[in-house]
Parts: sequence; C-alpha cells; structure tokens
Amino acid sequence: MVRFYKYGSLVLLVVVLLISCKYKHEQADKSSKHFKIHNKIILSHGALMRMDKYNSNFIETRPVDVWLPQGYRKQKKYSVLYMHDGQMLFDSTLTWNKQEWKVDEWASKLMNSKMTKDFIVVAIHNIRELRWFDLFPQKAFDFLDTSTRDSISLKMASEGSYKLNGDNYLKFVVEELKPIIDAEFSVYPNKEHTYIMGSSMGGLMSMYAISEYPKVFAGAACLSTHWPGTTPVKDEKQWSDAIFKYMGDRFPKAGSNSIYFDYGTKTLDAHYPKYASKVDSLFISKGYTQKTFRNVLFDETDHSENSWNKRLDVPLTFLLGNK
Repeated sequence: MVRFYKYGSLVLLVVVLLISCKYKHEQADKSSKHFKIHNKIILSHGALMRMDKYNSNFIETRPVDVWLPQGYRKQKKYSVLYMHDGQMLFDSTLTWNKQEWKVDEWASKLMNSKMTKDFIVVAIHNIRELRWFDLFPQKAFDFLDTSTRDSISLKMASEGSYKLNGDNYLKFVVEELKPIIDAEFSVYPNKEHTYIMGSSMGGLMSMYAISEYPKVFAGAACLSTHWPGTTPVKDEKQWSDAIFKYMGDRFPKAGSNSIYFDYGTKTLDAHYPKYASKVDSLFISKGYTQKTFRNVLFDETDHSENSWNKRLDVPLTFLLGNK
C-alpha cells in the first residue's frame, strides 16, 4: 500500500509538472512587448491580447486587440486579417447593441475544418465620434465637384469639426501597427498572407486599403459597404459618384489582388442594391473575374452584426480559403 501511494504520488507530480510546463510554454508563445493577455472578454475559442494604448503619430490613441486561434504557437506561421470596429467582433456582452461578429467562432470552425489558412485577427477599435473621419476614403473627397468640396471644407473649418483622416488611419495600420504585428507574432509578413475586412464605412476603408496599398494587402472583404459615403440623403449621389470615380482611377487592375463586397436589403442596407450593377461594371472593366471579385446579395438581411455573423464564413473563405 505504501509503495502504491508513493508511486501514485510520483505520477501525480509528473502530471502536474507536465501541465505546468505546457502552460508556461503556451504563455511564452503568447508573449509580446506591446500586447498583453486580456481576460475580460468572453471568447468561445482562442485567446485575446490587447494593446490598450499606442502613441500613434497618425491617429487618436485606441485599443487594438489580437485574437490568436486555439493552439497558436510560434513554431508555425499564420496569415493576418486586419479588421475595423474591433470592439464589435468577439463579445456581445460588451458591445453597445449586444451584438457581435462571432469572429472567434467562425474563424475556429473554418480553420479546424481546413477550409481556410490558419490566421490571426488584428482588431482595431473605433472611436465613435471619429469613426466617419477615420474610415471615409479620403482621396475620394478630391473627386467631388469644386464647389461642393469647398463648401464642405469651409463648413468643417467654421464648425471646428474633425478633419478627414483616412490616409493617416491607413498609415497607422501599415507603418506603425503592421511592423509590430510582424515582429511580435508568428505571422507571414508578405502581401500574400495579409488581408483586411470591415463593414459599412469599414467596407469603404477596406476597399481604400487595397487602392492605396495594393502591394501590402492581397485582399479585402467589404460587408454592407456604405456606398452613399455619408448619411443617405437627397444629395448622396455626389458622394457616391466621387467614391466610384476614385475607384475607377485608383483601384488596381486585376492581377494580384482580390475583393469581396456584399449587401442586404433592409434598414441601412436598403440603400445599397441600386449600386450593385455599378460595382459589377467597374470591376469587370478592370479585368476581375469570379475568382478574384464577388458582389453578393443577401436578401432580407439588415445592417447589423447579427446579419454579418450569419454569413461571415463567405468572405472568410473567399479571402483565406485553402484553394
């Protein structure tokens, strides 16, 4: 009996040591200079790390999260998906409308079934009052007619409102954030493994990222893209026309990039179907095919995280699918 007790105790000790070593190894794999484990969020799968503050030269300080899939380890390499509106992606108990994208659920399911490459998600939080200024495709403003452009500029100056900041937002992503991600996480730094995704204004910004940095991002997914550009009103056409003129001028021709759009038919999405044929024509004229371009209608869906989380597998497999 004594021998059995001693033997059992020895086995238990070995098991505890192995678990302890495994835990320390997993923690070491998640070590980062700028990002720390963030446990105040409910996840179904994986782990979340947060950089609470980064003194950017380009945008206002905000949190940035990095989601790591279950079993993430430094011995292998991962693709990277950058996403806007980071606080809306993972935990509905913490969002303003109690909805979420279910990014960790979908990403884990698709990776576990080998439908996509293994990837991490970099989630950039928004600042509510700055969101439109950060995410509007800034150079599209130059395609407004002169009188409209001057009038808006004058109004912004007189009201002391924020200035368009889309170019600086992208500089933050490409020049400040991406080098940190590439250095501190086990990821592929090259274009072929770098993607960007967002919805609404985030859809416009994701399109803008490919236009401005086609050698950095291989593909973009733009859900419920807000083609009116601003609050849908009777003069929205001048804003949407400016966005399409910009895309016609700056979006790269088919070759080494891919782009996904989709839209619903309810609430704010009800304003988007009328732009579908224009989107199709523009990308077909640039040589895009079904393999590198999608513009998908999801009938009877609205402008919300609860709609996007029901179809998130579609853009994820389009961008990151194992071919």
